[in-house]
Amino acid sequence: MPSALPIADPAPADGLLPDSVRAGAEDRTLGFYLHVPFCRVRCGYCDFNTYTSDQLRGARRGDFAGQAAEEVAFAAGVLDAAGLPARPASTVFFGGGTPTLLPPADLVHMLGAVRDAVGLAPGAEVTTEANPDSVDAAGLAALAAGGFTRVSFGMQSAVPSVLRALDRTHDPERVPLVVGWARDAGLDVSLDLIYGAPGETLDDWRRSLDAALALEPDHLSAYALIVEEGTALARRIRSGEVAQPDDDVQADMYELADDRLAEAGYGWYEVSNWARRDDARSRHNLAYWTGGDWWGVGPGAHSHVGGVRWWNVKHPAAYAQRLAAGVSPAAGRETLDEATRGVERVLLETRLADGMPVDRLDRDGRRAIAGLIADGLVEPGPAFAGRVVLTRSGRLLADAVVRRLLPPEA
Repeated sequence: MPSALPIADPAPADGLLPDSVRAGAEDRTLGFYLHVPFCRVRCGYCDFNTYTSDQLRGARRGDFAGQAAEEVAFAAGVLDAAGLPARPASTVFFGGGTPTLLPPADLVHMLGAVRDAVGLAPGAEVTTEANPDSVDAAGLAALAAGGFTRVSFGMQSAVPSVLRALDRTHDPERVPLVVGWARDAGLDVSLDLIYGAPGETLDDWRRSLDAALALEPDHLSAYALIVEEGTALARRIRSGEVAQPDDDVQADMYELADDRLAEAGYGWYEVSNWARRDDARSRHNLAYWTGGDWWGVGPGAHSHVGGVRWWNVKHPAAYAQRLAAGVSPAAGRETLDEATRGVERVLLETRLADGMPVDRLDRDGRRAIAGLIADGLVEPGPAFAGRVVLTRSGRLLADAVVRRLLPPEA
């Protein structure tokens, strides 16, 4: 089942935000994340807040678009009541789950709710995630006509045995078809890959990379498989049915990906993300990594506005009940102090190719940079210019780098 929500303060029923969120709001972008929590099959490695049809307990997929639109309207009222400046959404991202299990008209309706409530900025980036077996040419064309600009396909692997190990149900031969349909519709294309699945070899991973690059996506994400507690994969590993992912093999796979992507003209801009052009970078995810504001719509969705973070109730039925009662669907929230926000900036911005300003660090953190340069984990040139940028070895050890940059109690 999906992982537990964080423990924090109760969220107010009216959703009202403290006055502190206004500080610096003019310099922050506003995005919307719409979490569509439905899946046909739950993948063994996944601990996202998703539900198959037999887990809905009376909630109905057909009602979801209207419920999400209600929360978007609620969000606009809360943002206005907080005295925040009017900011049209610069990015909208539909994730899940599998958003494209809903009819295209439902997704377009939800996007229209954002447009009606706060507006869309000129050139807004509007993305949906999709499984290759959950879309067709007509549906992708309808999304493009309705205002979507980008689709992110969960390719994961081109090797059937690896897909089976991940409990993925699509035929890898379908991926070129859906990419072609998306391009015909005028959508930018991102492909998501996962490496380090049980039984996957370096040659398997090379095959997947080559298959993905042959499609010339605008953007590619490559994530090391992480075994999350409570998942079917964790249970299989604990029982000895399959082996735990090997860190050294995953490091070799990352280096292979970085080499192959660089050769093909892709530049890394975050540890697990590459783009063919700067304007193909995921602006929505960059807003997460650089401290922007976003409102998360849907069951279990997380939001952040001006240092206040909250998250919605998890189950679609509970979410629907809150909205029907006219109260916030938030289950809990926390207000981050300046020290915590500073730690988060270091954690996130060190992962970016643009780097993190050295002046975010205290004296001990700045002193640690020389040792990180000597160890080959931080690029010397940018550091001397005032930014911490990871080398490739540093990217592989990003968490260890951060621990050396932050105070021990952080």
